[in-house]
Amino acid sequence: MLTDEALLLKAKRLIEEKVCWGDSDDWANQDFIALRGKIQDEIGISISHVTLKRLWGKVKYDGLPQTYTLNTLVQFIGYESWRDFKVKNGSDAVGDESASNMPVTDQTKSQQRTRNLWKPVSIGITIAALFIGFVLFVFGTNKPIDPKDYTFSSRETRKAGIPNSVVFDFDATKAPSDSVVLQQSWDTRLRTTVSKNDRQHTLIYYFPGYFKPKLIVNGRIVKEHNLLVKSDGWLAAFIVKPMPIYFKKQDFIANGKMGLPVDKIKAQDISLTPQAPLLSYCNVQDFGEIYTDNFNFETSLRNDYKEGSSVCQLTNIYLLCEGTAVGIPLCAKGCESSLNFFFTNYNVSGKQTDLSNFGVDFNSYVKVRVESANGRAKIFLDNKLAYEVKQEIAHSKIIGVDFVFQGTGSVDYVRLSNQKVNFDDEF
Repeated sequence: MLTDEALLLKAKRLIEEKVCWGDSDDWANQDFIALRGKIQDEIGISISHVTLKRLWGKVKYDGLPQTYTLNTLVQFIGYESWRDFKVKNGSDAVGDESASNMPVTDQTKSQQRTRNLWKPVSIGITIAALFIGFVLFVFGTNKPIDPKDYTFSSRETRKAGIPNSVVFDFDATKAPSDSVVLQQSWDTRLRTTVSKNDRQHTLIYYFPGYFKPKLIVNGRIVKEHNLLVKSDGWLAAFIVKPMPIYFKKQDFIANGKMGLPVDKIKAQDISLTPQAPLLSYCNVQDFGEIYTDNFNFETSLRNDYKEGSSVCQLTNIYLLCEGTAVGIPLCAKGCESSLNFFFTNYNVSGKQTDLSNFGVDFNSYVKVRVESANGRAKIFLDNKLAYEVKQEIAHSKIIGVDFVFQGTGSVDYVRLSNQKVNFDDEF
């Protein structure tokens, strides 16, 4: 029988085959928003796109989802419920239909009696094997794991800059199994298995950010620590697989603005059709003591590409933080339903909330201002209040600014400040 985890993986693969959007590793935020819409349109059930991102490993998630979520997923691919999906895909409870329709003869009756006589014997053998396996597991590989028996640390090979190789030093010699796992961040797909007798291993980080690498022994996190991979100023890169496509600073910073012209993009053999990839301008560093519940942020930007499937000119401003983020979405007017706004622990979707104020005219630069104080936040667009977060905001240190454009875009200036910090970049 398949495990629930294996069945969930199979359900996701069937969904991927149904929507035909290519490798899910390449899916962006708007793809999960679109999937949410497809599910609701087809079966009339609403499921958060954030939940979908968790299921596909884009957002940190531990354990199996709730039954409601599992039911929704499999109903989208034609099953009555999660139980129905399990029975038809992972359970041997349902016998061979052709066998059940065979005529009953003296020979089949004799065969049935023989099978009935062997049932207690086979059950006994199975129980004995399971017991022996359990004893071997408990007294063999399942020795008590004490995190104090392990060490785990890291250091970058570059003080700042991307790509950056990170050297992990560890001691896992007391692990009960032959190998252990190094995980680069919350993303379980970024795991590397190494020998427990190794003392060092190096992994590459292709994007800057705040990470929490982990040492995992027998499925348990025994050590983890904070890791800030800095960008060495502004970094421009297209977010594509198998690795990003980077640009030199002189290619995208000139004449007091940050922008990447279409001709320079095409010179790198990057196709903007039929669907333009995402372009990131990112700056990750230690700004000092500046936190999400007390800061001001201001910028002026424009999305410069609206051809073909990029007509919505999807744009996001991310303030990267330790363990969380702020996400301010913008788009061409009329596309607001596809947006998702979040501010640390606060999250709303354009499918369920009116985010029409974030629809803008990108024929000219749009001024964006964020004011956060006393655990509340306001977002202004062209000096008009666009949205207000009225619930308590999480306290988290800001470590980066990331502009993400569908296609390409330009930024005029960036300002981040409070009483202690004053970051002002006019390029």
